[in-house]
Amino acid sequence: MIDTPLLGAVVAHVAFWVLLALGLVYGEFGKGRAAALVGLWVVGFVGIPRIAWWTAQLVTSWVAVLDIVLVFVVFKGDVRLG
Repeated sequence: MIDTPLLGAVVAHVAFWVLLALGLVYGEFGKGRAAALVGLWVVGFVGIPRIAWWTAQLVTSWVAVLDIVLVFVVFKGDVRLG
């Protein structure tokens, strides 16, 4: 059985890679900016859990913030739901 926090983490990571690919395909940013975003993802994924034993839970929040940045860049603003 999959728990809700685990599902949220999976969705955040999948959304990051999909949005990164969309940004590259649609030409919203170049390879340098994509490399910087991947670098930030690696820093969060590898570095945050090494700060203290309890900080590993913050990786999902880190990736979610990167997702928000990617949504603003790729879609040139917030996504309208209605």
